[in-house]
Amino acid sequence: MGELHYGGQAVMEGVMMRGAKSMAVAVRAPNGTVVVHSEPLNQAIYGSWLVKVPFLRGITMLWDTLVLGMRTLMYSAEVAVQGESAAGGAGEAPESPESAFSASIAWGAIILSLALAVGLFFLLPALLARLADRYIASALVSNLVEGLIRLFFVVAYIWGVGYLPDIRRVFAYHGAEHKTVHAFEDGAPLTVDTVRTYTKAHKRCGTSFILVTVIISVLVFSLVGRPSLLVRLASRLVLIPLIVGVSYEWLKYGARHGNRWWVKVLVSPGLAMQKLTTREPDDSMIEVAIAALKRVLVEDGYLTAQEGLAAGSLPDGVSPLGEQS
Repeated sequence: MGELHYGGQAVMEGVMMRGAKSMAVAVRAPNGTVVVHSEPLNQAIYGSWLVKVPFLRGITMLWDTLVLGMRTLMYSAEVAVQGESAAGGAGEAPESPESAFSASIAWGAIILSLALAVGLFFLLPALLARLADRYIASALVSNLVEGLIRLFFVVAYIWGVGYLPDIRRVFAYHGAEHKTVHAFEDGAPLTVDTVRTYTKAHKRCGTSFILVTVIISVLVFSLVGRPSLLVRLASRLVLIPLIVGVSYEWLKYGARHGNRWWVKVLVSPGLAMQKLTTREPDDSMIEVAIAALKRVLVEDGYLTAQEGLAAGSLPDGVSPLGEQS
């Protein structure tokens, strides 16, 4: 059967996991309980022909990741807000990510986030590199300088926000998500003691994806040469989908062929960069990540409801790498 990779992202005091047919977000409420919500994935996206077309599927998956990530992030924030507002308890959790915030606020947050990311990490480096062009003779060197500026901004931003206490906890949940996925892909029992032993770096991490896009952008933008400032800025916007598509394909290839020595060498910078976006989680964080993954496995039909609540090994029908058997 087809290869099914499970993964997700960290949210406030929780983890979102995405499977073959469903997603689940588990959040630790202020009273210590774990609130879990699950829902089917949008089959207009995951069931369409676009997810099977190389390069195009990267754009489709990235867009859904942004939308789904923002919704679940807002949901986790609402669990915390409603919990803190309830005297002596966790309060009522929102029914779903959609109920946490209005659609207009969610879409507004997505658009604003995209605009800030494009402006800071694509347009501003291009502008600064253009200002330095008077001292640079080669178009290739000019694009390389732009790429280095872009990489500096990315690393500096991640490093800076990593000092915020709330973000440090999100990064720890990020580590819990990676450890849990590693254990699942290894066919190991989904228990805290077992999951704790796995590494918090993963080849399919979004942090690695960001580094790959920076490298690919240098290669792609070099094909444009060194045009006028307006053309240069416009090309950065127009070529983003191509860069995303190519980067996504490399990430998939690197994950699939990670045992080859030369692939290990090429993916190692991305794994090293994950030290900035992951922290070692505590056991309570690992419990939340396991709860999210088990709920997805139940919703996808690979675990029964009883097995989803029990600790121990995965049953027949669920094999390493999340492949259907």
